[in-house]
Amino acid sequence: MNTQPLSRPSDRPPLPRGPLSAALLRLLSSPEPPPGPDGLCATARDAVEAAEEVLADEDLQLSLFLLYQLHYGPEDYVAGEWEWDPGLLRTRLLLERAHESALRARVPLPGDAPADGEGLADLLFAMTADAARPALATWFARHADPGQLGEFLVHRSLYTLREADPHSWAIPRLRGRAKAALVEIQADEYGGGRPERVHAEIFARTMRGFGLDSRPEAYLDLIPATTLLPMNTMSLFGLHRRLRGAIVGHLAAFEMTSSIPNRLYSRAFGRWGWGAEVREYFDEHVEADAVHEQIAARDLAGGLADAEPALVPEIVFGAAACLYADEQAGAHMLAAWKAGACSLRSVGP
Repeated sequence: MNTQPLSRPSDRPPLPRGPLSAALLRLLSSPEPPPGPDGLCATARDAVEAAEEVLADEDLQLSLFLLYQLHYGPEDYVAGEWEWDPGLLRTRLLLERAHESALRARVPLPGDAPADGEGLADLLFAMTADAARPALATWFARHADPGQLGEFLVHRSLYTLREADPHSWAIPRLRGRAKAALVEIQADEYGGGRPERVHAEIFARTMRGFGLDSRPEAYLDLIPATTLLPMNTMSLFGLHRRLRGAIVGHLAAFEMTSSIPNRLYSRAFGRWGWGAEVREYFDEHVEADAVHEQIAARDLAGGLADAEPALVPEIVFGAAACLYADEQAGAHMLAAWKAGACSLRSVGP
């Protein structure tokens, strides 16, 4: 990629990727609610049935992302108040069931679940041992060119400009040791009360330092389903109380696989002469996540396992789903770059 990717004005809807996202975007951007939002359910059902692979389908993953976005804070193109519209919620549920079912069918799980929090922490460290040294970060540190550095930031922007938000849905659903551990981790993510230290804001400075647009979802049109998948999985787990074990496991795996890759990412940017204005975000996470991984494994996941032993299989599933979704996103980028191709979507001239 020889030029910086183009961002999208916030008052212009994202580009649809199929019949479902097209119908949904027409609905969300209509000044007057058009009749029949319930009709989306039929369109969604058809889209799910037609999809060869739900987790990689551009239309389904974009549509689910747009429905979740209403809970985080919609963009300027959204006309009216749609967050709790019953028709949209029914559509979202249909997509969520397909998404969760596909995850449970494809995510590889370890053997027997441990009996207590200590055993669970040991299992999580074993599960994340290889993922803490991912092929993407290793290749990226040695070979990435400036265009690929920019592509990487665009991919990362989808989650990182809202960093920690999906996991924070779990705070009111936990008690005791697990709740305290989650709040401790999230307090660091949100800067410990210092706005300039909020991790999402540090990453926004990274984007601006590299010459990119730092608005959330500014590059949504360019981001493929493989990158939407991890964010949608986080939102699914975080927004459902019944999946509180899964979101805890997801965060544990997320924190336990962050420190080493971020050191490598920082090295990649340093190799091309970028300084603290771009590397600060990655350098911050080398130290912070080395601490967070212990809290996440032993006090957050382990604490929840000791308080609610029945949730242990869900905690393990959430961790495995995190590793799976992140691996899919990373594999897409690495395959494109090794082939000399752009890892972002093409949206025309």
